[in-house]
Amino acid sequence: MPHLALLILAAVAVLMFKHMVADFYLQTPYQYLNKGTYGHPGGFIHAGIHVALTPLVYLVLAPGSLLLAGAIALGEFAIHYHIDWFKERVTHRHSWTARDRGFWFALGADQFVHGLTYLALVAVLLSAATAASAG
Repeated sequence: MPHLALLILAAVAVLMFKHMVADFYLQTPYQYLNKGTYGHPGGFIHAGIHVALTPLVYLVLAPGSLLLAGAIALGEFAIHYHIDWFKERVTHRHSWTARDRGFWFALGADQFVHGLTYLALVAVLLSAATAASAG
């Protein structure tokens, strides 16, 4: 397998691991009980934890600049926050709990969209790394 393919797979794996840690091990009741209230600090803290752990992937595909790293962090924060807020609004609107099929559909969609975000993040880093090595 080409070296670049291994780097990409490693970057995606690191992002999936950090997502599991941030969503399932580090998320507190204060965070998950308040993510559905727009602008609540609980949601900001949760999205901030994700952003704080994302630099782990820079060990695999280093960003080309601090500006790029900041743009990625800001973008990830905004996207993550809004994905979670939307999922919470949908489950709340329907009064879904873990006992309802709709809750699991919403959670699955939430996790899928987060995964797509990570693929986009890796694509941005790869593009920047390729441009830096070509320049």
